[in-house]
Order: sequence, then C-alpha cells, then structure tokens
Amino acid sequence: MTDRPSEPLTATLRFTVTDDDTALAVGSGSLPVLGTPRLLAWLEAATCAALEPTLAEGSTSVGTRVALEHLGASAVGQVVEVSASPAYTDGRLHRFAVAAQHVGGTGAGKVVASGEITRVVVDAARFLGRL
Repeated sequence: MTDRPSEPLTATLRFTVTDDDTALAVGSGSLPVLGTPRLLAWLEAATCAALEPTLAEGSTSVGTRVALEHLGASAVGQVVEVSASPAYTDGRLHRFAVAAQHVGGTGAGKVVASGEITRVVVDAARFLGRL
C-alpha cells in the first residue's frame, strides 16, 4: 500500500481554447469565446487533480458547491492556466480556491476567473449504490 499525503495538494492545468470550448458550442451564449461551463469543467478538473493523490483506493470526490466569477473573455487559441489550492478541509469536505489566467501572448497574466469549489470524498461503490 502506498502512503497518501494527508493534505490536498495544489494542482495547475493548462488548456488551449478550441471551437468546441466556446459559449456558442456549449450552449451558454452566442459568442465564439470560452464558455463558462467549459471553464468550470477545467477548474473542477484541477480540484480533482489536487485531491487525487490523497484518495484511498475505492474513493473519489464529488462536487457539491461552486462559486465562480468569469471575469474575462478568452479567444479560440488562447492558452488558459487553471489552478486549485486548498482553502479549507474538514474531514471528507475539501474547499478549494480556484483561478484561471491567460498564458502567453499579449494577454499573458490576465485573470480570467476566480472562485471556490467544494468537493466531498465518498466511497465510489456506496455512492453509486444509492442511485
């Protein structure tokens, strides 16, 4: 058995905005810019990546709360870096501060989003058994 860290880690991921990521494509608007639902999915992926090293075998995490401000537009081709860092932990509950910013190009460093995502660690089989 591998030892698992007792505290969640910070995770940073990078994505390039494609036509499939736009508000127009995901149904959240009519413009060809990064859609908020896709941005949220990327931020949730960062929280999952941060928690993954701490999970026991058979465990996973589920999102339970999101507070997100989408502050700036991102064009197709723009690289967006998303990050999640632990803000609060209480047993199975993990709250993350999340952020997104542009990487490279003329908009490098521009803050795209900030917020908080809460996840709860669950036993995957037991959770699915409740459906």
